[in-house]
Amino acid sequence: MAADTLALYALTSAILAITPGPTMLLALSNGIAGGMRRAAWGIAGASLGSTVVISVVALGLGSILAASRWVFDALRVAGVLYLAWLGLRMWRSAAPDLRTAIAATPDGPAQGSKALLRSLAVALTNPKALLFFAAFLPQFVDVHAPQAAQYLVLGCVFIAIDTAVMLAYAGAGTQVVRWLSKRSLQWLNKGCGAGMWLLAGALALWRRPGV
Repeated sequence: MAADTLALYALTSAILAITPGPTMLLALSNGIAGGMRRAAWGIAGASLGSTVVISVVALGLGSILAASRWVFDALRVAGVLYLAWLGLRMWRSAAPDLRTAIAATPDGPAQGSKALLRSLAVALTNPKALLFFAAFLPQFVDVHAPQAAQYLVLGCVFIAIDTAVMLAYAGAGTQVVRWLSKRSLQWLNKGCGAGMWLLAGALALWRRPGV
C-alpha cells in the first residue's frame, strides 16, 4: 500500500471519526457520569464492535449480509430500538454529583461492563457501519497485492483514530463536570439523549442505496 494512499485514508478516517455519532455520544456521556475509567470501558466496547464489523467486511461477508434485505432490516430495527432506549436512559439520568464525579475512586467492574456492552451493542446493530466499511475500505485496497495484510493495516488505523477521538470526547465530558452546574449537566444529559433519538430517527428513515 502506497504511503500517499494510507495518508489519504487516515485523513478521511479522522474526518469521519470526528463527526458526532452514537459511540461518540456514549463516550461523552460516560465521561460525564463515571469519568475516564467508565469511558475507557465503553471505548473498548466500541472498538471491539468496529473490529468485528471490519473483520466481517475483510472476509467478504459484508456484501452478503448487506444483500439480504431481511437481515439488513432486522439489524436496522434493532439498532433503532437500542438507540432510542439509550436516548431515554440519558434523558432520564440524573446529573452526577460533582464530588462523586471527580473522586479518585473509579467505577466498579459492573458499571464498566455495562458501558462496554452498551457501546458494543451500538457498534454491532448499526447496518450503516457495515455498508460504509463494505464500500469504503475496498477503495484503498490494492487488488494486486495480498489483501489480508492491507485490511489489517486499514482496520488498525481506523480503530486507532476512532479510539483517540472517543478519548477526546470522554475527556471533554470529565472536564465539563468540573465547570458546569448540576442543572447544566442535567440539560447536557438531555441533549445527549435527544442526540440519540435523532440518530435513531435518521437510521429508521434511512434506506440502502437502490432500495
